[in-house]
Amino acid sequence: MAERMTAWQCIGCGRIEGAQPCVGICQDRKTDFVYASDHDEVLAQLALARRRAETLAALVRQLACTTPRKDEWERTYRALQARARQTLGTLANDEQSRPS
Repeated sequence: MAERMTAWQCIGCGRIEGAQPCVGICQDRKTDFVYASDHDEVLAQLALARRRAETLAALVRQLACTTPRKDEWERTYRALQARARQTLGTLANDEQSRPS
């Protein structure tokens, strides 16, 4: 998780715990900040999670929308099973290749 830093930011001039000329209407409000590197890491994790969700949603859509032909249910089931295994393998490889 990203480490939060609490600071005070002026709603008038925008000063953030630093020397900046005040325009005379300062009121300090408590504000939270995070390091840009932490923010970037969270965005990368979010992008990965979205890709994984889209991949799994595609598999679920295929499962939901597939109707086997008469007497072909087992062949269809096995094909869906193979696709699910392939998807799980891809997701596992993505997880292992992700930088920590």
